[in-house]
Parts: sequence; structure tokens; C-alpha cells
Amino acid sequence: MWILIAGLVVFFAIHCIRIVAPDFRERQLAQNERRWKGIYSLVSLVGLGLIIWGWWVYRGEAPEIYEPPAWGRHVTMLLVLLAFILLAASNMPAGYIKTWVQHPMLTGVFLWALGHLLANGDQASLLLFGSFLVYSLVDRIAVAVRPAPPVAFVSARSDVLAIVIGAVIYAIFVLYLHGLLFGVSPLG
Repeated sequence: MWILIAGLVVFFAIHCIRIVAPDFRERQLAQNERRWKGIYSLVSLVGLGLIIWGWWVYRGEAPEIYEPPAWGRHVTMLLVLLAFILLAASNMPAGYIKTWVQHPMLTGVFLWALGHLLANGDQASLLLFGSFLVYSLVDRIAVAVRPAPPVAFVSARSDVLAIVIGAVIYAIFVLYLHGLLFGVSPLG
């Protein structure tokens, strides 16, 4: 459990700098943007590695905290599909999805985490997905408070690409990668 918790702390510590110390982040970017992005990426990858390792180690022995609802797995499939589409949209020029949702990556992470909490009731999953859910909510509130220009619509083509790319990656994950990477098939 402690490896998972350490990974979550490392991963979210670097991600929360923009929330808790925005001036520090801006100074780092101004001094040397490449260095800051390199440090940010390295710390994020170390945290992610610890999260994955810790989850693998702890998942088998983690106690069941709650019984997920019977319908939870079905809703999860839909929420995760939407999450993949939103994650794809977040990396495209603004279409209707990006202008409507405003922060599709945070919304996608929220839906992904919520879905997994509806399908998993063990302590390892609660720590992992609960942390991502709380972070996405806190960061979304922080983004709403920060002044930022509205996202300007560019092309509906981005929406089509986001839907297609998100759906294809989702299918690959559901049919192959989820079972391979996490030892559990979402299809049962």
C-alpha cells in the first residue's frame, strides 16, 4: 500500500504546483521552460511508475471497502469511452467538444475515475481512482478561479477526429490492453 501512496503523493505533488504555487511555476517556466518541463515530466513518470507498481503489489491483498453496484461496470464502460474522447479532444484544436467542456482532460480524468469507482470497491482502487477524482475536481475549481481567455472554436473536424481516435483507443484498451496491463478484462 505504501508504494501506491508514495506514487500518488509524488505524482500529485508536481501536478498541484500550479494550484498551490503558481508564481513558482511561472518563474520556473520563465527561467528555463525546457528544464521545468523536463523536471515535471520526470517527476510525473516516477510517480506514475510508483502508482502502477504499488497498485500491482497491493491490489491482490487490498480489502474490499464497498460492494460496487451491479450496474457499475456497464456505466463505467460508457464513462470511460467518454473519457477517452475527451482526452483526445484535449489534444486537438478546439471543436465543439473543447469549447463546450472547456477543460476536456480534467473532465475526462473525472469520468474515468468515477467510472472505475463504480466498478471497483477494493482499497487499492479507492486510493487510486479516488485520488484522481479528487484531484480533477480540485484542479477544475482552481482553473475556474484562474483568469483565462475562453477557448475559441476552430473546427468541427477536431470533434470528428476526437470521437474516432478516442473510440479506437478505447476499443484497443477494452479488447486488449486493459487485460494485458492490469490483469483484469473490463469485459469480464
